[in-house]
Amino acid sequence: MTDRVGHRDMPTPGPDSGDEPSNDGWATGLPWPKSRPLTITHDYFTQRGGAERVAAAMIGALKPDRVVTAVSDPDRTFPLGAERIETTMLQRWAAFRADPRRALPLLPLAWNLVPPVTSGVVLCSSSGWSHGITVTGDAKKVVYCHNPARWLYQPEDYFLEQPWIVRATMRLIRPLLSSWDKAAASTADLYIANSTNVAERIRSTYGREAIVIFPPVSMDPHGEASEVPGVGPGFFITVGRGRGYKNVEALVEAFAGLPDERLVVVGARPRGELPPNVTVLRRVTDAELRWLYRSARALVSVSHEDFGLTPLEANMFGTPALLLRAGGFVDSLAEGVSGSFIDDPSPAGIRESVRSFPRHWNEEAIREHAAEFSLESFLIQLEAVLDLLVTD
Repeated sequence: MTDRVGHRDMPTPGPDSGDEPSNDGWATGLPWPKSRPLTITHDYFTQRGGAERVAAAMIGALKPDRVVTAVSDPDRTFPLGAERIETTMLQRWAAFRADPRRALPLLPLAWNLVPPVTSGVVLCSSSGWSHGITVTGDAKKVVYCHNPARWLYQPEDYFLEQPWIVRATMRLIRPLLSSWDKAAASTADLYIANSTNVAERIRSTYGREAIVIFPPVSMDPHGEASEVPGVGPGFFITVGRGRGYKNVEALVEAFAGLPDERLVVVGARPRGELPPNVTVLRRVTDAELRWLYRSARALVSVSHEDFGLTPLEANMFGTPALLLRAGGFVDSLAEGVSGSFIDDPSPAGIRESVRSFPRHWNEEAIREHAAEFSLESFLIQLEAVLDLLVTD
């Protein structure tokens, strides 16, 4: 059975517990004690995805001694709050910084060449490669897994829109990459999954049992909000990068048959001609995204997500979500409280779900649901698990 660490389950030190609260900030959401060297790794910082937002939150809160990534482009990712980011040899090539997928065959070599960590704890924020960093001596390796590498274990999703030559090449090299990946996974002292869905994938892929700690929602709903010109309130919004498994085309086709509703697509670029009631915003600032969440009728998604942070981001503004009943959405949506599920992801099924979606929701109840996934809760859970590991 998968273990879930939740804020309701955490022990609270008390006068009869025999436990004393730490006086060095440990397990309180404060920076990691300097007596225990900490390295945080992440696959690559070249985009503004959910995994990058979680990794940035870890770095900003824990203040590690080292941050290591394969390639980095500060202009295209979140502020990391680190004095210096160590990169691999792949950083030299602009093509890899623009799209790390081009470097897939080289990523194992790049991570193997990172100098080994010999002491303390290595916290790997990984959906593919950063768990390959070498640890020696008394160092401990903990993997916070967003998902086992999609391009190895779910290639039909990841390479859906790629040319046939890319898909053919991956079929040839996948056995070697999978062998390296599973060997790297076996060196971890502990696996943490970001959802029950991912915990099951870790079990089936690596044969490892994982603790579940849901990722934090780190967007501040009280921050600056900037109106997006030409977009009036009352629309449905979907947010995500352009990947085949996001199924944005199905949403666009569904809304083409809903002329009285509007859809705003943030991030992805749907193929084909867009109907007049669909607006695409390729890149938005956090201030614009806050306005969009606050002004939307609901967030909608039929993506096969590992966890799915965007519904919770919308929930922080009191905005409900309409989501595919699958994957990580089962963990992040409270049916009837923070939104509703879509059981049929076909365009016809999506249309029916949109038509039956309630007009009125309890915004305060939605915000309370989102608050359960706070950064503070995440850090307390993460630090408690790591503390047990380093004191065993």
